[in-house]
Amino acid sequence: MKHRVGFNRLSRKASHRKAMLRNMVTSLFNYEKITTTKAKALEIRRIAEKMITRAKVDSVHNRRMAARYIWDKGIVNKLFTEIGPKNANRDGGYCRILKIGSRNGDAAEMVVISLVESDNEAEGKTEKPAKKKKEKAPKAESKKTETEKVTAAADSGVTEVGKADKTE
Repeated sequence: MKHRVGFNRLSRKASHRKAMLRNMVTSLFNYEKITTTKAKALEIRRIAEKMITRAKVDSVHNRRMAARYIWDKGIVNKLFTEIGPKNANRDGGYCRILKIGSRNGDAAEMVVISLVESDNEAEGKTEKPAKKKKEKAPKAESKKTETEKVTAAADSGVTEVGKADKTE
């Protein structure tokens, strides 16, 4: 039985699993979107969300705790300068997992794990201009203008639109 098992071993030895998860979390923060299996994505999400929660408060201790897991200094810097402040108002749920189908070779369920945009950025990017309704008024206006021209021409003594009567 698997009562109270804290994590998925992913059928790997501890050293291989830790190295793989480190690399995948680093890639997630670097590219902000990666494709992997569902089991790996669930484990990556656990780690990544804890790292982003730490990155919301930029302190030496939090940087050292993140650098203990992510060995690339550039990615740690990106985590604390870009990703953490983006999610400062969010209480959790920094990662999104979307199913994309099954892999051809072994039918493993594949997913895309990506970082969720902050509310402020989402408002700026997703605000679409209001769709303009197709107005039938221009067609009606063109008919009205023709009729107005005809009535105006009749009042002024013009027989055809645009041509004046030659009364000499």
